[in-house]
Amino acid sequence: MPDRAFLKQMEGYGLTTAEIHYHLPDHPSVLQLYVWQEYDLAPKFPELKAFLDFWSHEIEGKLHSVVVAHKRLIAPLDLRSATNLGSVH
Repeated sequence: MPDRAFLKQMEGYGLTTAEIHYHLPDHPSVLQLYVWQEYDLAPKFPELKAFLDFWSHEIEGKLHSVVVAHKRLIAPLDLRSATNLGSVH
């Protein structure tokens, strides 16, 4: 059975990394950094939005900012069939 991550990439998902800066609940003037990484679809980022919604409702640390990086690891031209096979001596 193929890897879940590979199947996601074949469906057009790319690796998304988000730097989430948030205020510590006990010390609101202090910012903390959380790094989140998952396969997601740009530009709408449904996985990231779902995670941030969860954060807003379930986690006490108030969000300050989010920086997002996204890269498709497999592009349509990266996968193609071999047409000629030969050997070199």
